[in-house]
Amino acid sequence: MSTTLFFRGDHTESVQIDYDPKVTSYDKLLKLFWNNHDSTACHTRQYMSAIFYHNEEQKEAAEKSKEVHQKKKMRPVVTKILKAETFYDAENYHQKYLLRNKRALLNSLGLNDKQVITSHVACRLNGYVGGYGSEDQFDEDLPKLGLSKEQEEFVRNCIDQAYPA
Repeated sequence: MSTTLFFRGDHTESVQIDYDPKVTSYDKLLKLFWNNHDSTACHTRQYMSAIFYHNEEQKEAAEKSKEVHQKKKMRPVVTKILKAETFYDAENYHQKYLLRNKRALLNSLGLNDKQVITSHVACRLNGYVGGYGSEDQFDEDLPKLGLSKEQEEFVRNCIDQAYPA
């Protein structure tokens, strides 16, 4: 997942999610979208609520999900459904921002900027150090992450701060 920033007056900050349909579905991603932001808040174009589709199937699914979501809201849903155009990655310092703020952990991974952007490990760690993910989820991921004991302990401390006992 990468953040995008366009440096024109008409840009919208957004994420592009490349997903494996064997692991999750577009419909599940739409549910996450609707459940994790205020779709009724009016913002400038830079911060507007939008779903960018890549094909007619995605467009139809997005429109249908918007209709279902609207029925649950008292105010109008202002989310726009737009055709995806060129996606531009944001500057490196915006990528995996939460992980980049944990400088010791980031440095210990030995990743260059391109690897930070594309690494599955960096993506998972960015979530954990930002308070997104439980200890149980981390335990399940741990064998796939290839972390040292020190790195594991650092991440566990971040999770403990987000989920105090």
